[in-house]
Amino acid sequence: MSGVTEREGGGVAVSERRDLPRWRRRISTTLALIRANPTGRVALKIMIGVLGAIVVTVGIVLIPLPGPGWLIVIAGLGIWAVEFHWAKRLLGFTRRHVQGWATWVKRQSFAMRLLIGSVGIIFVAAVACLSIKYSLGIDVIAQVLHYLATN
Repeated sequence: MSGVTEREGGGVAVSERRDLPRWRRRISTTLALIRANPTGRVALKIMIGVLGAIVVTVGIVLIPLPGPGWLIVIAGLGIWAVEFHWAKRLLGFTRRHVQGWATWVKRQSFAMRLLIGSVGIIFVAAVACLSIKYSLGIDVIAQVLHYLATN
């Protein structure tokens, strides 16, 4: 078994995982020390919950705008996954489906990838124009058409 060594007296000791980087082991140890105290456990849960909620909320606000909205939502989900099992499962589900989508796109022909990219760019442009129109009151398409008609 990996990570398990047998002692001479017949007992079994779990060896420390050496495949993780030093900083990850340090964070794991710190979190384990915090969770060992009942007050620390509750404080950690609250802190992770609030921090994850802030990051997810910012990501959701940024989704309709051009930029990394979904990436920020997934980062917030990763923060929640530190402390909440449901978030860890949802993050795994999301990761599997994004990787599946990326693998499928890579198998497609160049023309199909160009079409997928074009549809993506048109969708982002439409969302950006509608976001600017309804949040700032500026009709970008009308402004561009007016500029083209007058110049």
